[in-house]
Amino acid sequence: MWQRWAQRILLGLSLALVCFLVYLLMTNSTASPPPTATAPGTINQADAIISKFTFTQTKGDKVQWQVDAQQARLYEQDKRAILDNVAVTLFGVQGKEMTVHGDEGTLNTDTKNFLLTNRSEPLVIYTQSGYTIYTNHLAWTDQTREIRTQDPVHIIGHGLDVKGRGLLGHLDTEEFEVLEDVHVDVAPAS
Repeated sequence: MWQRWAQRILLGLSLALVCFLVYLLMTNSTASPPPTATAPGTINQADAIISKFTFTQTKGDKVQWQVDAQQARLYEQDKRAILDNVAVTLFGVQGKEMTVHGDEGTLNTDTKNFLLTNRSEPLVIYTQSGYTIYTNHLAWTDQTREIRTQDPVHIIGHGLDVKGRGLLGHLDTEEFEVLEDVHVDVAPAS
């Protein structure tokens, strides 16, 4: 008889313990909020945030180009850096060939390609040879050392005023080609 009482007491304790465990599981699972998804590329997901960021690309002992930014957000897995307040200097055969400033940019840290944009005003590109190029976006392809845009382009310098759409520039040969809808005005020699 005492064995029957012991079994009932143990069964009751086991049921009470199971109810207590179910209660704990239910309260703890609802106590913590579910994780919230954030959009890719948000500042919370950056692997590093660097103020006064500088990235220099060299070949041998020669600097090919340099990117300076007020701030960079680095995303190691995506192999990119999101840049704010950017200045880019491209170096050619003669040394410093071209500079451009942009509000924002993206640098692919693997391919070394980058894209520059301004929020409101066009980008202004100053060439060492005396030309000034205005456009909305500018893409650099490091492997071919070319700048490119499909946006409207305006080039001024040495008595020329060139307008059109699209630009392809080869830094090594110092050749620039306006791709479509080209209009050229030549100022008379003084």
